[in-house]
Amino acid sequence: MIALKINGLGVTVDEGTTILEAARFLGFPVPTLCHMDGLTPYGACRLCVVEVGAGPSSRLVSSCTYPAQEGLAVRTASARAVRARRMVIELLLASCPQSKVIQDLASAHGVKRQRFRQEHDDCILCGRCVRMCEQQMMAKAIGFRGRGERRSIGTPFDRRSEVCRLCGGCIHVCPACQLRCTYSEPDKAVCGGCANIPPPCLDKPGFDDMMCFMEPCVACEIAR
Repeated sequence: MIALKINGLGVTVDEGTTILEAARFLGFPVPTLCHMDGLTPYGACRLCVVEVGAGPSSRLVSSCTYPAQEGLAVRTASARAVRARRMVIELLLASCPQSKVIQDLASAHGVKRQRFRQEHDDCILCGRCVRMCEQQMMAKAIGFRGRGERRSIGTPFDRRSEVCRLCGGCIHVCPACQLRCTYSEPDKAVCGGCANIPPPCLDKPGFDDMMCFMEPCVACEIAR
């Protein structure tokens, strides 16, 4: 068994447990996109970053792939981690602004603008479809190809796969292929139609962590 602290709360977990699993066991919300229960952790989107360690030596790691370690101190909602998540969401919006999954993430995390060059709706390379095809459908009909900006997902030599059963599992788990928003103007990358109240505590001076972890945020200051 491994003992660690998450947001100051001690927890004991089995060896091999990831930080994401430990945090969710305690009820701390950590957003994810490429992660999906039943599939191997991939760590592609970096949306699940948390801060580990303390002081100048602390660092951000992807909680879905980082194993729990003895004595580790984890902060799931530090100001640094939240800023990193918002940056990731902006980048995702630049790649696929019509994805309702990404638009909902933007609303929930208070992202109101997108500062990067707008791309056409495209694959965000989260790898969900590849892992679904291989690990759940046992087909391996699609996979990654190329590197860097030329990296893409498809069938070998762009030919119809003989092992593909047309099950639709890849489309079912794809954030870019699921529900679509009516986004159409590049200067309005954030829809805001499903706006949620983001935690206001981190925007106040003196707070380096969220005050609570309620979902959705109750914006306690509104009641005052």
